[in-house]
Amino acid sequence: QEQLAESGGGLVQPGGSLRLSCAASGFTLDYYAIGWFRQVPGKEREGVSCISSIGSKYYADSVKGRFTISRDNAENAVYLQMNSLEPEDTAIYYCAARVRGPPPTAQTMGVPLEYDYWGQGTQVTVSS
Repeated sequence: QEQLAESGGGLVQPGGSLRLSCAASGFTLDYYAIGWFRQVPGKEREGVSCISSIGSKYYADSVKGRFTISRDNAENAVYLQMNSLEPEDTAIYYCAARVRGPPPTAQTMGVPLEYDYWGQGTQVTVSS
């Protein structure tokens, strides 16, 4: 059974850093684009970043220059390094795998319907 599991969330002060991990079981991440999304109560799920199977990277404007996505195929994992965190980054963060359909583009990387497998999410809280 294909599963994704996020980890690494927590409470951090403004200006701090966190590294989120997305680990896969039941399938190999190498072949698929992996996206990171976030959601706060009452708002739509927002695409944060995506890395394609060939390593192309996409970022939402709100996180460019602060967040970095990477993948380690040997570990079957994708990571999201988050620096210079702001209170507005507070959300539940999800990773998702894009198994079917075309490769992501800058316009489609943040569309939840384009993704097929989802993790349960990890809470990130940025507060002093």
